[in-house]
Amino acid sequence: MREAYAGTLGELISNQEELDWEVYKSFNLTVDDNLVFLDEPPAINLGDRAFEIALARQGDNLSGPDKAWFARRGIAVQPDLPERLPADYQKLLSARLSEINNNPLIRLLERPEFKRQWALPSWDERLSSALRAWLLDKLEERKYWFDMSGRPIARSVAQLADIVTRDSDLASVLQLWDGRKDRSVTQQLTTLLDTESVPFLAAYRLNDSGLRKREAWEHIWDLQRREDKGERVGEIPVPPKYTTADFRKQSWWQHRGKLDVPKERFILYPDAGRETDSTQLLGWAGWDHSQQALALNAVIAEREAEGWADDKLVPLVAGLAELQPWVRQWHDETDPTYQLNLADYLEEQLRGRAHQVGMTVEQLGAWRPPAASRGRRSRS
Repeated sequence: MREAYAGTLGELISNQEELDWEVYKSFNLTVDDNLVFLDEPPAINLGDRAFEIALARQGDNLSGPDKAWFARRGIAVQPDLPERLPADYQKLLSARLSEINNNPLIRLLERPEFKRQWALPSWDERLSSALRAWLLDKLEERKYWFDMSGRPIARSVAQLADIVTRDSDLASVLQLWDGRKDRSVTQQLTTLLDTESVPFLAAYRLNDSGLRKREAWEHIWDLQRREDKGERVGEIPVPPKYTTADFRKQSWWQHRGKLDVPKERFILYPDAGRETDSTQLLGWAGWDHSQQALALNAVIAEREAEGWADDKLVPLVAGLAELQPWVRQWHDETDPTYQLNLADYLEEQLRGRAHQVGMTVEQLGAWRPPAASRGRRSRS
């Protein structure tokens, strides 16, 4: 496939070059009328075009942007006609070089700034991107994010690795993408998923400036919900837009953007995994709000069963509080799967958990993660 890709690219470069010289001829810019290849032109590489050979022949005088043309693209500087090309095409290249030297109009046009750059990803980059996309698509399949009863379930990277290991095709593609045979599936998945998730809670992903904007958004959402119920609320203001400075990590900003709209594939639950599992705990961003709340409620129950103190559960309960308005808005009816009103059920769960951790819903909304501690530098 690599050879086929290189061959196709070479044909495209060659045909584009023929188009350029055909245009010169059509506008009567060339002195020599025999500067277009009459048959199917051979595939050529970057560096084989007449203007590139002309630049290469400057030798030690090649500098500035002209020299950068080769360096930036990794093109070999070759002043000689490529011997691997057919003799008739080499003859054509020689004629084009003469035209460039003798015709000021063509010399002006046959310059890097007027030629197609073909600044395309390399084969390795394209392959890596395709493998990555395929792997991430596979990891979004339902079997990873719902249990046998159809309930949403969060999984750690290590737990995902256990499932991936049983799929030989998926495991082999993962290793091909990672490029290293000395790493475990867990390590490979950790690298793959590192920038594909965003924290479930606004306080984890936004800094102080972002959280102030978030408060404005929440006020506007409240006005919209009241208006939907028929209440007159007056003119609803336009909410502020987020910037990259409002997010705690660049990758989170890249996924969310100026409106903080989820576009990531996975949900991150920071520091919420099992004590015996140091890998990230993830959920699926394809869950609706009720499924997110059910999965989070299950995580709380699991950590509680492991003996977590109530104060450690606070950010998880805060996540329930953050989701509840959306659960009420979109799931305030009997769910056919669970045969109950999920908005009522999850609100009851939230009240119970809030009471358990000794906080009101408003206090949960004001929770902030502790500042990262900075260790002392050792004295030299």
